[in-house]
Amino acid sequence: MSSLTIYKDDSMDMTPISNLFIDYFMKDANDAQIKVYLYLIRMISANLPTSISEIADQFNHTEKDVLRSLKYWEKNQLLSLEFNESKTLTGIHINEVKNLIEKKSSIKVDSVQTASASTIVQEASEVMDKYEKPVYSPDQIKMFREQSDAQQILFITEQYLGKTLSSSEIKSIFYFYDVLGFNSDLIDYLIQYCVGRNKKDFRYIEKVAISWAEEGIKTPKQASSLVGKYDRSVYKIMAALGKTASPVGKEVDFISKWTKTYGFSLDIILEACDRTVLAVDTHRFEYADSVISNWYKSNIHHLNDIKKADESFKKSKPSSSLTKNAFNQFEQNAYDFTKLEKEILSN
Repeated sequence: MSSLTIYKDDSMDMTPISNLFIDYFMKDANDAQIKVYLYLIRMISANLPTSISEIADQFNHTEKDVLRSLKYWEKNQLLSLEFNESKTLTGIHINEVKNLIEKKSSIKVDSVQTASASTIVQEASEVMDKYEKPVYSPDQIKMFREQSDAQQILFITEQYLGKTLSSSEIKSIFYFYDVLGFNSDLIDYLIQYCVGRNKKDFRYIEKVAISWAEEGIKTPKQASSLVGKYDRSVYKIMAALGKTASPVGKEVDFISKWTKTYGFSLDIILEACDRTVLAVDTHRFEYADSVISNWYKSNIHHLNDIKKADESFKKSKPSSSLTKNAFNQFEQNAYDFTKLEKEILSN
């Protein structure tokens, strides 16, 4: 095949990426890790702030996915993470790839002998994330497919999905066995569970599998108990806020606060979610929490109470002082979303 000549427009808006990153680090990283790293470089190049939740929303990952990716790059020494006393991530320092290679080299560079960049990268990659997906060879996959248990679960999975599995999807099934330690029964239940929620994409299935592994799930019964912790209302709230994955710890805490601590019914919470989605694209759980907490302090219990509070606010303000919502061009109600967003982003 002939070589390709690549041209660029002189007016292209570009973010500089180290050639050493592309040559030596990128090939061993997975999709999520590469996206997170490139996004960080893009934000730092533009001198823009970001957050774990913003990155998660940007790529439709969970916050755990983002943190897992950050820790991967920290172990590879491409960045350093800073935490406060409460172990909350407060800063990310991007390390220069060239400096990293020079620092890792224990061999003096002269006309005879130089440090091998590939060896240095291999050393930096020895400690991997506990649930990192390996790069499997064709021989490993062949041996896996020859096992009777594997043949059965691959056949069952194809029946659930209604299609022939791709090589990438077969590697994912092997990953469930090899790294996550799932047996055939648990993988069967995993596929059933995801397909039952109309989620057939293996990126989603892998996320669910990793979350189960983190919870120490080993049997279908344990998985069923974990899934049973979240009733349909939880997933309705997740969907209302534009979330498609299973709720993570912080999200569960917010929902528990709204339903158990505040005692709000689902219709009240969904109303807050609707208003949140119209107002912001990121930090939606924090935003909704501010709205719902405001209602709780205002002794609101029913949807009619919200309408009365909105009407009361409008009557108390001169018509000329009413502002327009930047997202829907309607008059603002008693809950100043712009102010709430500034408070959330400043925390």
